[in-house]
Amino acid sequence: MKPFKLAIASGKGGTGKTTISVNIAYFLNSDHTKSIKLLDCDVEEPNDALFFPEAELVSTKEVTQLIPRIDTDACTFCRKCAEWCEFNAIVVIPPVKFAEVNASLCHSCGACLVACEFDAIKEYPEPIGTISYLNTGIGAGLAEGRLKIGSAMQTLMIKELKKDVSDEHQIVIYDAPPGTSCPVVETVSDADFVILVTEPTPFGLHDLKLTVTLLQDIGKQFGVIVNKSGLGNSDVFNYLDNENIELLGEIPFDREYARRYADGSILKDIPTDIENRYRTIVDKIALRMKAYEGNNNS
Repeated sequence: MKPFKLAIASGKGGTGKTTISVNIAYFLNSDHTKSIKLLDCDVEEPNDALFFPEAELVSTKEVTQLIPRIDTDACTFCRKCAEWCEFNAIVVIPPVKFAEVNASLCHSCGACLVACEFDAIKEYPEPIGTISYLNTGIGAGLAEGRLKIGSAMQTLMIKELKKDVSDEHQIVIYDAPPGTSCPVVETVSDADFVILVTEPTPFGLHDLKLTVTLLQDIGKQFGVIVNKSGLGNSDVFNYLDNENIELLGEIPFDREYARRYADGSILKDIPTDIENRYRTIVDKIALRMKAYEGNNNS
């Protein structure tokens, strides 16, 4: 049976999305299942591994992108390849017999290969980043995507990272990048449920609304966790009530917990109140997992 896929996202950075992700993985593993995989899909700034300082690096693999190259000896400079390219990645200047592909703009769609009638274009692999596999002591561990500095291929990197999901896992957690752009859409595209993490501030509410609109547009089921509750105001709670959006739980602001977060030790000696709140949240997730399994077994 395919695993239950849970994406954890937020409209802005700094809401505590990664903190929520690693804690949910930890408590799900403790209370409900040992068959859990965590994927750090924030490939530009992956940091899940910081909370597992004793993790063992199991393996790494290079991720490549096929980039076309134009053989100017075979090219007739007809510009058909440039006209077919939707991303303006190809420059052809016939008077000076110049033809080149801009690798930073290329999306490896293959249109230029189809367009060329003279077999002047070939594809070659170019590295765009790496995927690391770590044994964290929690379920099936952590897979971390890390994009090469300067590359704009976040979406391709996330696609490659998600290929490692297998039917061996009962649940897979995607720690999504912040925002509402293409990398977030790719991360949540096959999720069975999305948790949005927000904070009770005007900025948190503003970006929550953007992400809610995104998920509604693409037809994803979701609920919300309010992190750092007790700060800010009640506007975010009023919004959730008015829009009939499920509040999965609140994680209160706690100075001691914040100190441990800063030390990267949030999975050790968690304050009792916060631990209980996480357990309540993962119990709700477990119920969704069981419903998913029941629907897929019927």
